[in-house]
Amino acid sequence: MTTQVETVYFSSKGQVVIPRRLRREFEIEEGTRASVQATSQGILIKPLTRTYIRSLRGSLKGHGVMKALMEDRKREREL
Repeated sequence: MTTQVETVYFSSKGQVVIPRRLRREFEIEEGTRASVQATSQGILIKPLTRTYIRSLRGSLKGHGVMKALMEDRKREREL
């Protein structure tokens, strides 16, 4: 990961072009979605690439998420 600062410009529609070097580094291709979040330091854009999604696998293991989901579904069926 690099720490080089680059300047970009916003269009009248609020669009910005991510430099090619960063698109390659973060595997951003045409159609790649991203999450956008306001932070205390500014705007944070996180590309939602296949690599990022794969990194989430198992991150909720041991938190009882599946059990809670199944209980919710059971309650919905009872209504």
